[in-house]
Amino acid sequence: MTAHTATAARVRTGGPQDDGPKTFEHFMGWVLVVVTAMLVTQLGLL
Repeated sequence: MTAHTATAARVRTGGPQDDGPKTFEHFMGWVLVVVTAMLVTQLGLL
């Protein structure tokens, strides 16, 4: 089995695409961090 056959046999499971908008994903990740931090402080968990 060659490397090409092994990668061709892999099944996509609906995960993130390799050619997606990296800047948007990075921005949304930081938005999630900020919203989580605001929620934790608002609830007095910190």
